[in-house]
Amino acid sequence: MKKLLWIIAAVAVMGLAACGGGQSKKSLIGYVCTNFNDTFQGYIMDEFRGYFADKPEYELVFQDAQEDVVKQQDHVNNLISQGVKALVVVPVNTSAMEPITKAAADAKIPLVYVNRNPFGDGAIPSNVFYVGSQEIVAGTLQAEAMGKVLNGEGGVCILIGKLDNEGAILRTQGNEDTIAAQFPSIRVLAKETGNWQRDQGMNLTENWITAYGADLKGILGNNDEMALGAIEALKAAGRTDVVVMGVDAIPDARAAVASGDMAATVLQDAAGQGRGAGEAAFKALQGQIQDSINWVPFVLIDQSNIAQYQ
Repeated sequence: MKKLLWIIAAVAVMGLAACGGGQSKKSLIGYVCTNFNDTFQGYIMDEFRGYFADKPEYELVFQDAQEDVVKQQDHVNNLISQGVKALVVVPVNTSAMEPITKAAADAKIPLVYVNRNPFGDGAIPSNVFYVGSQEIVAGTLQAEAMGKVLNGEGGVCILIGKLDNEGAILRTQGNEDTIAAQFPSIRVLAKETGNWQRDQGMNLTENWITAYGADLKGILGNNDEMALGAIEALKAAGRTDVVVMGVDAIPDARAAVASGDMAATVLQDAAGQGRGAGEAAFKALQGQIQDSINWVPFVLIDQSNIAQYQ
């Protein structure tokens, strides 16, 4: 239903712009998401929309790239041709955003990347902004918590997101670097990509249960969806001795932490990122001075503080 509403809203806005012959009094802001079916991305978009709820002079146009980087580039170019005054993009592939960055620069409109950082440690061009979290921190927080729960011993597997995604790369690096530095008796048995999907997290965990048996003591998921899939597989196998942790703190994950099914999740602040992206776009359109990067902190959620997030 959410996806349908977003599509209807986008079509309606484009229709209004067309009917006005490009003379609409409202300023259009284009938002190109990776995937409308991604739960966490939905939360970010909701908060972005909420930021503009009291700013009727703006119209928002949402587009779904459906995990296709070429489609995302096409959406951006189409939005520019429709006369958007600013762009907000969640990169499908963080290493392939140069054409989008160039298109925005050529059109002389501000560009805000949110949630996934295409620049890494590199410089951010003029009139381009990034709102998100330092992904390696999520992996570090996870691994520190896992090491403590396992008393520094045992075998763990890592469920990795999409391999072309900065978040997947850095969260995994945070896991591995922390384990190597702080918990040398913990072994990483396997790491495979589940592409952020719950069903793939479940399938991989089923394989690991068979392959590693009692040696498997923990699973670190780059996101909650894959971690929740791992929990389903473990329950089906009757394994109650494996510790599972995720990232994002989506409602299903918070419920799993509260029930004890998931040991911990790392809060990636969708509200902070969505509203931060809205604020960055608004300030840019208003000509206000702002930092090129707005970092939104991660927070570990476990049994000790889950009540604060229920």
